[in-house]
Amino acid sequence: MINVTKTFIPNKEKYKKYVDQILDSGWLTNNGVFAQQLERRLEEYLGVKHIVLVSNGTLALQIAYRALGLSGEAITTPFTFVATTSSLVWEGIEPVFVDIDPNSYCLDSNKIEEKITTKTSAIVPVHVFGNACDVEKIDEIAKSNNLKVIYDAAHAFDVRYKDKSLLNFGDISTLSFHSTKIFHTIEGGALIINDDEVYNKVRLLINFGISGPDVIDGLGINTKMNEFQAAMGLCILDEIESIKFNRKNVYEYYREGLSKNLTFQRINDNIQWNYSYFPVEFKDENQLLEVRKKLNLKEIYPRRYFYPSLETLNYIKKSYKVEKSNSLAKRILCLPFYDSIDKETLDKIIEIVNSVVDNDKCN
Repeated sequence: MINVTKTFIPNKEKYKKYVDQILDSGWLTNNGVFAQQLERRLEEYLGVKHIVLVSNGTLALQIAYRALGLSGEAITTPFTFVATTSSLVWEGIEPVFVDIDPNSYCLDSNKIEEKITTKTSAIVPVHVFGNACDVEKIDEIAKSNNLKVIYDAAHAFDVRYKDKSLLNFGDISTLSFHSTKIFHTIEGGALIINDDEVYNKVRLLINFGISGPDVIDGLGINTKMNEFQAAMGLCILDEIESIKFNRKNVYEYYREGLSKNLTFQRINDNIQWNYSYFPVEFKDENQLLEVRKKLNLKEIYPRRYFYPSLETLNYIKKSYKVEKSNSLAKRILCLPFYDSIDKETLDKIIEIVNSVVDNDKCN
């Protein structure tokens, strides 16, 4: 069975050595040695000032909203994983949807200002499939309107924009380290922060508000990453360059073999991309469903990232006209994509996709 992704498993003996050290020390969680090591190594590798590890990427978003004191409304995109929206609603913030750029798949920065009201406290854009938003314009809009910016960068691990980390834009960027991601810690996530005061606040928020053995400085919650997660991250970070190299080769093989009648995401010219996903845009939903059916018959399981468009969720109370997001959500399919997928499997996927798309074109 070929799924849309496959978790990268590092050298098992190396991981077991970390596990033995954890068990021997008895320090299993609560800002352990390996969590501290991983934070320092990631700060250096990614080129960021502060990184705070947490137990998952959704909680990273929720902590970001709390740390920046968001309330009222936040402008965001309907074309993303549900956690971007659900985390806002969970924290009592109303998501206000802006349509997407149909080429980049990211939030259309030209449509943001018309949605700003006296209730708006932030913009929450998403670097969709690791593709950079219009970060300079978004940050400019935010500054001129006194708004915070939280970038959902779940897919943007090690993406660089104009030779510096894409994660440095905005007030906070958040990452997901779920096992399906290019870099993972089994479950996990992180916040990237440039401001020292915000960083110190986040440190308190993720640990119940506790600042010392007998001191509680304010309201907090438990979102700490444990040592077993951190150990997995340390193992994978040792192999990340090889992972990225192999994924780049898979991406190029797909692009070379797939039909020219397909449409692909336009990657920002200013970034060094991380090859995180392989989305394919079909002419209509029927064509997508036919491709999926034929792949499933061969036990190949692509996934409809992102479907449905999030303005259709039953807990979204207002009606939004976001035609481009709604159209794209019905026509996009992510093909199986991971560093170890073999050419025989890729050839099979390419053949099935092309057979539907090219025959449909002829008809």
